[in-house]
Amino acid sequence: MRDPLHKLCPESRRLFLERCARAAFGVSMLPLLDGPVTHGAAAALENSSPPARAGGASPQTGGPVPSNAGPGFGSAKRIIVLRLDGGMSHIDTFDPKQGPSKGPKGAISTKAGFQISEFLPHTALVAEQLCVIRSMSAKVGVHQSARYLMRTGFDPRGTIKHPVIGAWAQHYLGPSHNTLPSSVCINHNSDHGNGFFPATYTPLPIIDPDAGLQHSVPYSGIKSIEDRLNLVRQVDATFQSRFPDENVGAYNDFYDTTVRLMKSTELRAFDLKLESQATRSTYGESKFGRGCLLARRLVENGVRFIEVSSNGWDMHNNLEDAMENTGAEFDQGFAALVSDLHARGMLQDTLVAVTTEFGRKPDFSGSGRGHYPTVFSTVLAGAGVKRGFVYGKSDASGGSIAENPMNVGELHASLGWAAGLPLDKVVTSPSGRPFTVGNQSRPVQALFA
Repeated sequence: MRDPLHKLCPESRRLFLERCARAAFGVSMLPLLDGPVTHGAAAALENSSPPARAGGASPQTGGPVPSNAGPGFGSAKRIIVLRLDGGMSHIDTFDPKQGPSKGPKGAISTKAGFQISEFLPHTALVAEQLCVIRSMSAKVGVHQSARYLMRTGFDPRGTIKHPVIGAWAQHYLGPSHNTLPSSVCINHNSDHGNGFFPATYTPLPIIDPDAGLQHSVPYSGIKSIEDRLNLVRQVDATFQSRFPDENVGAYNDFYDTTVRLMKSTELRAFDLKLESQATRSTYGESKFGRGCLLARRLVENGVRFIEVSSNGWDMHNNLEDAMENTGAEFDQGFAALVSDLHARGMLQDTLVAVTTEFGRKPDFSGSGRGHYPTVFSTVLAGAGVKRGFVYGKSDASGGSIAENPMNVGELHASLGWAAGLPLDKVVTSPSGRPFTVGNQSRPVQALFA
């Protein structure tokens, strides 16, 4: 072939398209999509089953999903995942112990009948809304790999990126809003959350909740952006006629979605200044608390899936001081979110999940605790899960699982089940490998009422 573009590998073609995109626009939403978009996303969709809704195809039979598909199925119209990055100590939060494992503080008895750490006084007041899982386990104790596993339900692989639950939901259920994105991540970048799905499934990153959606109005105005779009489409049409590439179409869809959002009055959903000072104070002044408040505003306005990150949980040293700061910020923000959703009548169809990379060792010398994936805790609230309920049990030291072990794949399958996703339907990745929500795991039905 004489044209040198024919010699470009798929990775190089993707980089070419991405750089064209970055050169075309002066808004922040495109540059934050760092890294190449997965090649072959359209092929993945062609090889997967057609989108299914709550009344669509059954995950078991391919026929209609019955209304009695099982407890919790489709109960979560929205999901908020609170990511505690670094590895939350289960013993110093949701699974307090006595004896040698005991941390710097004791336990609070809640009205729900179970205890949590004195580090979480606000959370103790909403315990009747919580489903605490004390028997989570994973096989990896390295931050990056454990974080990827908890976020996607899959072990990391060098040849593929796996989607988060929000991307799976957009594939099967379609967009959650005509203008707003279906997925948003707060306090961190999107990190290829679309996985092997199209770029349009990428979570919109909000790095600073107080700043909201920055640079959403370009310096040269919407008209200039539309002119640039027309030029890009002309270039794309010529390019795609010679070198068919599904990423061109994916980027065009992304451009259209971005411009619709920039024109829309729905941008108000990202503005925390529209909240009362009393509400802002309830969530607290921390970045995590503000992220929780923004998450509530977004689900209220039609965003389906939101991740909010909290950093600082890698407490090898000075655990007490870290829990007095990072732990207190989480305690206030989480409790405020649960209370606020409940007061607004939204908790019944909004699922809040508290996740972390792994637990911390039961050994406590008065300083901190090391990584410990053998047993840790996760918390769910709302949308069909049992309330004031503890699932699973660790032993007296918090060092091993005593009852009902649960792995990360089962957690993802449970979230997907609550969202009404067909767990048995297979999507074939660009590399030809089959994948399902939860990596072929089954939902834990005992979590649902």
